[in-house]
Amino acid sequence: MSTEKLTPSEKETLLKVARESLERGLRGEELPPLSADTPLLQAEGATFVTLTVNGRLRGCIGTLEPYQPLINDVREHALAAAKNDYRFNPVQPEELDEIEIEISRLTKPIPLAYDDANDLLQKLRPGVDGVVLKDGLRRATFLPQVWQQLPDPRVFLSELCAKMGARSDLWQRKKLDVLVYQVEEFHE
Repeated sequence: MSTEKLTPSEKETLLKVARESLERGLRGEELPPLSADTPLLQAEGATFVTLTVNGRLRGCIGTLEPYQPLINDVREHALAAAKNDYRFNPVQPEELDEIEIEISRLTKPIPLAYDDANDLLQKLRPGVDGVVLKDGLRRATFLPQVWQQLPDPRVFLSELCAKMGARSDLWQRKKLDVLVYQVEEFHE
């Protein structure tokens, strides 16, 4: 993500694209061609699209690295969050009125240098940084918004290890690759 922020109009466009993708995609209708009318929407971007119902998670899918235009990334991840999040059954068309959409546009993840578990705890910025943990081929991330549910950095890291499929105390027992990023978050 460039340091340039999205305009209110660009955010509105992306939310409309996400909503239309859900409505048409879940009904099996063809998705119309996308038209990105600003350079920022045409530029490569990395997003996560989060779906909630009454504030409860219903699906979340995204990417850490940009590989396609921002507007395409939002469309792809909106539909994937509804259909392909392994933690949930696919969203059904009759749920669409209850679904709320949140889009997080990511900065490029950068490595966080640290000496040991205590140093890692000191360097994390709760509420600011999204965190990626990597251990060999396994990896997992939590968006910065997850700090709202897990404000204790120890719990945050333990839950992230569990999400990665590792022991929850792995971050204390072994030096993992840690990357951090920030997001520009907006929702319906």
